[in-house]
Amino acid sequence: VELPDLQGREDILKVHAKKIKVAEDVDWGKVARMASGASGAELANIVNEAALRAVRDGRRFAAQADLEESIEVVIAGYQKKNAILTDQEKKVVAYHEIGHALVAAKQTNSAPVQKITIVPRTSGALGYTMQVDEGEKMLMSRTELENKLATLTGGRAAEELIFGPDNMTTGASNDIEQATKLARAMITRYGMTEEFDMVALETVQNQYLGGDAALSCSAETAAAVDRQVVELVRAAHQKALGLLRENESKLRELAGYLLEKETITGEEFMERLRT
Repeated sequence: VELPDLQGREDILKVHAKKIKVAEDVDWGKVARMASGASGAELANIVNEAALRAVRDGRRFAAQADLEESIEVVIAGYQKKNAILTDQEKKVVAYHEIGHALVAAKQTNSAPVQKITIVPRTSGALGYTMQVDEGEKMLMSRTELENKLATLTGGRAAEELIFGPDNMTTGASNDIEQATKLARAMITRYGMTEEFDMVALETVQNQYLGGDAALSCSAETAAAVDRQVVELVRAAHQKALGLLRENESKLRELAGYLLEKETITGEEFMERLRT
């Protein structure tokens, strides 16, 4: 079964919400947009988690804030209140997350930033930047994919810029994995390079059972693909570094604000970025 689209997610959320008491002013469209990529079971969990959160707080209705927080719980796990980060680690995480958000905001086709937090989660994430598209995107252009690559490298770029290349941390491991996967798909499946043109170099097998991709080309071509992947990611990394250098004062100001607040909304971020 395919994952539900935007309208599908909204309808599924409303079906599950019938079992609980929900505030009248809940914006189901916004909740559905924030839960992009969620399965039916995850959407059910989001509603249940929102109800539990309301009960824990002694309220009779689940509000918009409960649903938004429960999306984060399902995606990234519960807030890990007892995680002890050193001041230096918190500083690195703050710059890392603001790096992602700043690179996203300075590129026209990136999804708007919804929330930035440096509160550790039970999934192992020490912080994250949530981006939400205004609508459901079925197609992505080459420019949008390159912008996404730059945003993924923004966290590491911020660490390098502020703390120096020798002090980069292991915090970018998930970003690196996602960027490499995206760059490889651009070359082998989406035909977005001049060298290989519109040739499929990779086939996806068992799309609904993990979707393993198998290269269908010679060893020489595979080596050339690897070089192209490195070039694509390197170009995105350099673009992110350039954007952050141009906006270093804002990077420092916003990271300081995030360190102080621990969690900020997209509105707060954009307001401070524009002033």
